[in-house]
Amino acid sequence: MYIYSIMGQYYMAIILHENDSNEPEYIMAFLEVFGNTGMKLMEHSYLENRFVNTFEYLLTKDGLFHKTRVVWAGDYADPEKGYDMNLNHITEKYPDKSLNNLKLPVRNTKDYHYIVNHTKKQYVDKQKHKVYHPLPLLTAEGNGRGGGDFRGIGEDLIGIWARDLLSVEKVIPDNYTELICKFSE
Repeated sequence: MYIYSIMGQYYMAIILHENDSNEPEYIMAFLEVFGNTGMKLMEHSYLENRFVNTFEYLLTKDGLFHKTRVVWAGDYADPEKGYDMNLNHITEKYPDKSLNNLKLPVRNTKDYHYIVNHTKKQYVDKQKHKVYHPLPLLTAEGNGRGGGDFRGIGEDLIGIWARDLLSVEKVIPDNYTELICKFSE
């Protein structure tokens, strides 16, 4: 069992290769929180957050990682299978995969209303959310193990899309069903 602290848990957004091998190379890229945004889940999981919008744009057709596997990895999450460390800590061994070095421009994603899960054939309509951004919450691993994690209505949905094939779209794909998630602390 992994031992964790009640101190704040830090998160980073990670893009995984499509294959699910047990090799560290399955980390394609990652983006650490930047700017004045906090690294705890609830310090950046809100709409119009510059960090989340920048990452979200990467998942659009115009971005670098359209339709890729995503996880918001907490540093208190369980260790990866076959490793003595979790995904968040494994990234430390691969600084060349950091997107922070690229100094990505902050993007406006207001026209991209839908977060689409191609693994589960579901989508979330961001327009139906007032405060919390569904992307970090639905893909978070390790929630509930540290200060600054999400606790409240919708907690059962935290992480259910982690490691699934995702994109951010302007149009809903045919034959996908809407996932209704009403997050409230």
